[in-house]
Amino acid sequence: MRKNKLTIGKARIFWFSLSIILLIYLPSCRHQSNHFISSPAYRELVHKQYLKRMEIAKGRHKKLFEIMNQPLPVEEKEALEFLYAFMPLSDLSNLDGQFFLDQVKVAFEARNFFSWGKNIPEEIFRHFVLPYRVNNENPDNARSVFFEELKEQLKNLNMYQAALEVNHWCHEKVTYRSTDERTSAPLATVKTAFGRCGEESTFTVAALRAVSIPSRQVYTPRWAHTDDNHAWVEVWVDGRWYYLGACEPEPELNMAWFTGPAKRAMMIHTTVFGQYNGPEEVLLKTDLYTKINLLPNYAPTSRLTVTVKDKEGKPVPGASVDFCIYNYAEFYPAVTQLTDSHGQASVLTGRSDRLGQ
Repeated sequence: MRKNKLTIGKARIFWFSLSIILLIYLPSCRHQSNHFISSPAYRELVHKQYLKRMEIAKGRHKKLFEIMNQPLPVEEKEALEFLYAFMPLSDLSNLDGQFFLDQVKVAFEARNFFSWGKNIPEEIFRHFVLPYRVNNENPDNARSVFFEELKEQLKNLNMYQAALEVNHWCHEKVTYRSTDERTSAPLATVKTAFGRCGEESTFTVAALRAVSIPSRQVYTPRWAHTDDNHAWVEVWVDGRWYYLGACEPEPELNMAWFTGPAKRAMMIHTTVFGQYNGPEEVLLKTDLYTKINLLPNYAPTSRLTVTVKDKEGKPVPGASVDFCIYNYAEFYPAVTQLTDSHGQASVLTGRSDRLGQ
């Protein structure tokens, strides 16, 4: 009987010890297998593009890619691959791996810090939070600086309230002034305290992304009712995209001085970092970025189709078609498309006056 008791006692100790080991080990396993890109097909696409960029930048391999040899979580490595795969050549030439790893770590830290972070879909976070640049500005450390300054101010707000609060904060930092500079970095804009709509929207997008609110710079290449153009910001809040005037705070989202003009626009678009597969109409897709049509968010639209034929009346595939807006006494090419096998090119546009129908 004593032997049996000893055996049972040893068995209990064994299973207790095993349970402790599993409790320690299993969370680590889950952490290591937590993919940043859950789709195997898209993960493979990114990896192939990443290998191409490694070859292009092989002369800077140590500065750029040795960071990947660190014992990083799978999620961070895949996020780094995504950034390397689609960044412009200038960033491969001028920046180093630690800069990009810092961007990744702060992006994940902010996502974990704010209550809304866990509700952001993977694709939205990947294309509209993680990217460290907005336009052609010089990349800087604005993400970490803005996160530290804003996190306590926003932590008790919901996502909608936080988006409004960030824009108020941006308004306190920067005011509008016309300038020929294209385009100052977010921290540089804070130092000068001014900028045109391009600087203001770049700065505001950087601030929103720093606190894990998905955002994008929106642009109308030319107004249809008057000369000039404009840039502003869209934010993704609780499953829906809203707009706001950068550094122009209002009491609610979807309120701005350009609400009326945007309803008459012929084209409103944004450029997305990486190969994006969202629901919007694609205007242009390259290896590095995707340009998408956002006009349906603002104005009534209809599809304009052009058919190109040769002298014999046969459709011409691969012909370049410019869809132009008359502005500044010229026809400005807002969208360029190539004709398909039927000789047709089309775009979803506004319902203003059209020539050449």
